[in-house]
Amino acid sequence: MSSPRTLLDDSLPLWLPRLAMHGGPRFLQIADALQAAMADGSLAPGDRLPPQRWLAAQLGIDLTTVTRAYDEARRRHLLEGRGARGTYVAAPKVELTTVLDLSMNTPPPPDGVDFDDMLKQGLSQVLMRTDAELLMAYHLGGGSDVGRKAGAHWLAPMFGHLDAEQVLVCPGAQAAIAALILALTEPGDAIFAEPASYPGLHAAATQFGRRLVVVEADQHGMRPEMLEQACRQHPPGLVYLNPTLQNPTAITMPEHRRKTLASVAQRCRIRIIEDDPYWLLAEAPPPPIAHWAPEQVCYISTLSKCLTPGLRVAFVLLRNPQERERFLVALRSFALMVAPMTAALATQWIFDGSAAGLMEGVRKEARLRHRMAWDILAGRYSGAGDGLHVWLELPGYWSSAQLAQAAGREGIAVTPAQVFATDATHSASVNAIRISLGSIKNRAGLQAGLQRLSQLLARQP
Repeated sequence: MSSPRTLLDDSLPLWLPRLAMHGGPRFLQIADALQAAMADGSLAPGDRLPPQRWLAAQLGIDLTTVTRAYDEARRRHLLEGRGARGTYVAAPKVELTTVLDLSMNTPPPPDGVDFDDMLKQGLSQVLMRTDAELLMAYHLGGGSDVGRKAGAHWLAPMFGHLDAEQVLVCPGAQAAIAALILALTEPGDAIFAEPASYPGLHAAATQFGRRLVVVEADQHGMRPEMLEQACRQHPPGLVYLNPTLQNPTAITMPEHRRKTLASVAQRCRIRIIEDDPYWLLAEAPPPPIAHWAPEQVCYISTLSKCLTPGLRVAFVLLRNPQERERFLVALRSFALMVAPMTAALATQWIFDGSAAGLMEGVRKEARLRHRMAWDILAGRYSGAGDGLHVWLELPGYWSSAQLAQAAGREGIAVTPAQVFATDATHSASVNAIRISLGSIKNRAGLQAGLQRLSQLLARQP
């Protein structure tokens, strides 16, 4: 590595012309000369500049003027100081555009909740009450007794009192879905889903050799008569439903539809995976489908959408003891256990009320963000004013893939409809994007992203 050039002798540097009497402020003349010299290659990154006192003496000006010139050059990112070693020509500054992420469904940071303090206090309580060695050891799958009790407590708003033995603790909803597919179906079996559904279902079904079969939906969700028809046409496997603030359409299935689907499942003797991450965020949602068909439905509730994805904790309600054992065997094949530390922290937060307080903060923040989105996007989307996302159907001159690419060039990440298509046949049938409202940390950033997106929507591609 070569040593930096020191641009210092008894004469003025070549890059610095004589200062003009009427050429404007002298400090700006010096800064402009520096910038011009970097542009034409007379100065290179790493070159050392003359000391300020020396340059002031050579130019016959006061030291303050040279200091101002160097400060102005630093403001333009032309120079960098290296302490006692002097001042050097800086490397070109690389501008990194911050992407405004409207693509990932995560809980928004709640106003007035000190998450750092909550985390420190929760972990402190866990370490005070639990042997540290136990937190670093292997645990049985399905969670500890106290973890299952925490799960029963978490599910109480949906079901009332539950037997904690029926609740299992899992490392996230995706793991729970995968284990249920392995436990309750065979390779080649059909899994019924709505035309647009959670991409993680598609990933797990494809990986395990199961077939995804689309069941038509309307403005209330999956149509019961079409599910019954599908059960007659295909060997019964599983039904996947996300009935509350559905991902991606944000539809909340009404109570009468839930009851009817529960009846169809009972008649056809088919199991339902009810993936319900947003129930606790919704405004007065109907009871879960599992309320009407408890033996037919495997119910999943994750903390990732209500509290924080970093916990990687989900609770699964399985009433049948044989199916619970099959589920745990399947889960052990790829995820031995939930991490004991995060499970203990989730349990602590649930029992001391921190989880409820955090969730209420997330709920309030999500509703504020929905109002902002409604105002900026002029109400052009489907969504009930709660939850973490909205579903925006696009004008005919935009396709969802085109818009996602154009938004990316504008520094905005959104998710096109194709990502959620259950099969290739339905991939082009919906022209929409999902907009997530929680992943940008502050409201000002979200507002900027939504405004930029609104302007893009108004333009022809």
